Amino acid sequence: MYRIFIVEDDPGISGAIEKQTNAWGMDARCAENFHEVMAEFAAYEPHLVLMDISLPFFNGYFWCQKIREVSKVPVIFISSASDNLNIVMAVQAGADDFIAKPFDFAVLMAKIQAVLRRTYDYGSQVSVLEHRGALLSKEDALLHFQGEKIELTKNEYRILLTLMEQKGKIVSRERLMEKLWENDSFVDENTLSVNVNRLRKKLEKSGLTDFITTKVGMGYLIAE
Repeated sequence: MYRIFIVEDDPGISGAIEKQTNAWGMDARCAENFHEVMAEFAAYEPHLVLMDISLPFFNGYFWCQKIREVSKVPVIFISSASDNLNIVMAVQAGADDFIAKPFDFAVLMAKIQAVLRRTYDYGSQVSVLEHRGALLSKEDALLHFQGEKIELTKNEYRILLTLMEQKGKIVSRERLMEKLWENDSFVDENTLSVNVNRLRKKLEKSGLTDFITTKVGMGYLIAE
């Protein structure tokens, strides 16, 4: 089932879109906190985003650009500001399509289905994991935080990916070593410690202190 993330601050419009997309066999979720759009985006892992231009705090162009930093998930703008300038700005921000308000729901659904078909018939979904504002992109193995791209080695990425996928749970050292072995790397206890310490230093340098917690005799944890 396709997941549609609706970033629209008019509850009447967002609610109507949510109801309509559900009726067409898709799952939909409306943004709730317009300060934390990226956190909600990462948690929901949508297949498509419907984005208004005029939003509280930051406009749709800003959030579309933030999404594009970590994901190729399709974005369709929906806005009454449908003059040529706004359409051009939407495309430059990374939008895949633009639908002017007021719109016909049959047209909206047809456009959504066309973009989904075009996107997922030829490629797989790009997932993004989030914690404390840091976004880990599975597409480029980069960690994005406060506008900075944090380069990770292959082992560092595997460690961080495993911990973020199991956020709130302790991951044993043995499990982490198994994950690294899957990457054709022979890793012993000492090598794992070196990689975790190096990763921690990178995170701390970027302002992510205490991102990974050590549970003595048990493993590592990224706390909820």
